[in-house]
Amino acid sequence: MRGESTIFLAGVIAIAVHIVDDNFLQPEAGAAAADHLVSGLVPLVLLALAAVGYPRMRAGVRAVLALGIGLFGVVAGASEGAYHAVDGGFSGDDFTALLALFGGLLLVGLGLVVLWKTRRRDDPLRLRYLRRSLIGVAAIIIGFQIVFPVLFSYGYTHFGGSDEPPADLGISHEDVTFETSDGLTLSGWYVPSQNGAAIVVFPASGRSEGHEHVAMLARHGYGVLIFDPRGTGESEGDPYRWSGERDVEAALDYLQSRPDVDPDRIAGLGLSLGGELMLETASETDALKAVVSEGAGIRSIHEQLVKSGPAMWLSLPFWATETAATAVFSNQMPPPNLRDCVARISPRPVFLIYSGHPVGGEELNADFYDAAGQPKTLWKIPEASHTGGLEARPQEYEQRVVGFFDDALKSGG
Repeated sequence: MRGESTIFLAGVIAIAVHIVDDNFLQPEAGAAAADHLVSGLVPLVLLALAAVGYPRMRAGVRAVLALGIGLFGVVAGASEGAYHAVDGGFSGDDFTALLALFGGLLLVGLGLVVLWKTRRRDDPLRLRYLRRSLIGVAAIIIGFQIVFPVLFSYGYTHFGGSDEPPADLGISHEDVTFETSDGLTLSGWYVPSQNGAAIVVFPASGRSEGHEHVAMLARHGYGVLIFDPRGTGESEGDPYRWSGERDVEAALDYLQSRPDVDPDRIAGLGLSLGGELMLETASETDALKAVVSEGAGIRSIHEQLVKSGPAMWLSLPFWATETAATAVFSNQMPPPNLRDCVARISPRPVFLIYSGHPVGGEELNADFYDAAGQPKTLWKIPEASHTGGLEARPQEYEQRVVGFFDDALKSGG
C-alpha cells in the first residue's frame, strides 16, 4: 500500500506542477495569474484532497480515482505539450505539460493494475460475470456523462490552435491589429471597402479558415475584416470560448474608425462558434446592422434546455457537467441562451444557416428562428457539412448571403 500511494502521489504532483505553471507562472501572452484563480485553485484543491484520501479508500475507489485523474493528466499534457511538440511551437509551459502527460499515464497504469489485482474471484462464475457486466455498464454511463465532458472541457478551453502564421489570404489586404476592452491585442487582415460597407468574418479558428467567405464578399465591394480571436493564431490571451464577444466588439470599433467605412453599414458573418458569438454580440450592441450565422448550436446547458422530450433529458447530465467544467477551466460564467440573444436582435435582420447533418446542436437554429423577430431568414442546406454551405452550394450561397447584406446595408437604409 505504501508503494502504491507513493506512485499515486508522484502522478498527482506531476499534474499539479503543470497546473501551477500553466495558470500562474507562465500564462498566455496578455493574460495574468489573477485571471486564472478558479481554473488554477479548484483543480489543485481537488488533487490535494485526492492525495490525502487515497490511502484510506477501498481498492475499487482507488482504482477509479487513479484512472480519472490519470486521464485528466493525459488530456492536459496532450492538448498542450504533445500537440505543440508535433506542431513545432514547443515552448513555455509545454515542458511541464509533458510532465503531466507522463504523470497521467503513470496513474492510468496504476489504476489498471489495482483493478486487476483486487478483482474478486471467490464467488460463483455466473454471479461474477453479472456483477462485472453491471459495473461495466455503470462505468460507461458515468464515463460519458461525467468524465468525458470534464476532459473535453479542459481540452476545449486550452487548445488554441497553431501558433504558425496563417496561410496567405490570396487577395490584396492590410495586416492590422486592434485592442479589446480588456487590453488584449488581436491580429487580423482587412480588405478595404469599395462600397462604404464592411463585414466582420468570424470563423471558429480565425484566419486559418474562412478565406472563401472573405473573397466572396470582397468581390462585391465589401470591406472585410477577418482576425484571430483571443488565444488563437497571433492574438494574445487565453483560448476563447465564452469571452469572444469582446473580440467582435473590438473588431466593430476598428471598422468604425476606418475612413472607407460608413459606421452605419457594418455587419457580421460568423461560422460555428463564431456564429454563436456574432449573435450574442448583436444582441448587446446595435453596431452590427445585420448578422449571418452559420452552424450555431449548443454552447452550454442553456441551449440544451431548448430541446424537448427524451433527447433533452438523456443528455442533460452531460451538458450540466460540461457547462460547470468549462466555467471552471475558462474562468467565465456561462453565456446567455442563444435563443434569448436572437430575440433581442430585431429590428435588425438576421440570417440563420445550418446543415442537414447537424453537429453540436445546430438543428436548434429552427428554434432560434422561431424566437427571432422580423426581419429573419432561415436556410437549411441538406447536403452541407458543418459550416460547409458555401462549399455545398457556392452560387446559391453567394447569391443569398450577398443579397442579404445588400438589402440590409444599402446606402441610407
